[in-house]
Amino acid sequence: MKVVHPICCGVDVHKTFLVATLITSEGITPQYSKKRFATFNNSILQFKQWLIDNNCFDVCMESTGKYYIPIYNLLEDTIRITVANPKWVKAVKGNKDDTKDSKWIGDLFRLGLVPGSYIPDKPIRILREYTRYRYKLVSCKSSEKNRFQNAFTVCNVALDAVVSDMFGKSAASITDYLISTDNFDPQHCSSLLLKSLKKKANTVIESIEGYQMTREQKDRILLIRSHLEFVQNSIVKLDKKLDEMIAPFEPAIKLLCTIPGVDRNSAITIISEIGTDMSHFANSKRLCCWAGLTPGNNESAGKKKSVRITRAGVYLKPALVQVAHASVKSNKSPYYQNKYERIYKKERQKKSYYCYRKDDSYCYLQYVHYRRRMES
Repeated sequence: MKVVHPICCGVDVHKTFLVATLITSEGITPQYSKKRFATFNNSILQFKQWLIDNNCFDVCMESTGKYYIPIYNLLEDTIRITVANPKWVKAVKGNKDDTKDSKWIGDLFRLGLVPGSYIPDKPIRILREYTRYRYKLVSCKSSEKNRFQNAFTVCNVALDAVVSDMFGKSAASITDYLISTDNFDPQHCSSLLLKSLKKKANTVIESIEGYQMTREQKDRILLIRSHLEFVQNSIVKLDKKLDEMIAPFEPAIKLLCTIPGVDRNSAITIISEIGTDMSHFANSKRLCCWAGLTPGNNESAGKKKSVRITRAGVYLKPALVQVAHASVKSNKSPYYQNKYERIYKKERQKKSYYCYRKDDSYCYLQYVHYRRRMES
């Protein structure tokens, strides 16, 4: 096989140490030099100097959680780093240890058998940290809302079966009243209803009468609401910080927002996950595959065993699914809606197909969303 990197290094990264195997090719037979370093900054800098002294500027390491990031941060300005998915450099069980792992990674990388993972520039990586943290906060907000609603359900309050939003003005006034009083007054409760909910006053009273709520349950509801307000305030602060950080990418955001179904938050998420430089992806298919949206290929003896998509893109895929749902309902451009309806009539199956196209160095998103197979 052709040697792609005559001088390279394979690195097996752990939490407190790393094992590096330097490979130099003199003729056909490679020469190996192994060394172990701690993962503290001074030791990583010593590792960097060791590579430079040996004229090695190509390094391959597997993406083990977050442990590879400190090493990547200190080496990226001088060393060409390839971060490999563990499934491409996995050693055979029963014949592996830290030293053998680094040698195996180096041998595969030396022959060009390790595809590198996409690691964006540092500004995009920092932006990605904020958008992913926002995703977690929004999930936490939804959990707290469900917890708040369930706290009333277990107290025999079926208000959520009558109102469409437990956090609307009318519902919030009623929940505040139930928490603050020990004696339920149906007439006062009816006076708290606003607009169209006044017509359902009798149903609202019927859903509450006979409820049982102890002091301890009220205290728990107050704690849940307090935490919910804290999370909401954190999201507001985070959005202000994101607006400042996204300023250099404003042209890309505006371009993505021209696509039906894409709002500003979705555009920021897309930019934070894939960046703005599409030269990292050979074509649109490679980008779809990287995002975990391409069906797998597992065929043997003429039989397809599985076409499941990968677990990649855990933050990008949910955003794109929301965009796809919004696009088929958008009136701005009937193209996606018409295509969705045409394929839905034939397939009647839920699939997600996202096609990316490079246009003026930005990512142009084209997508079609199909529905779940309907049981006959």
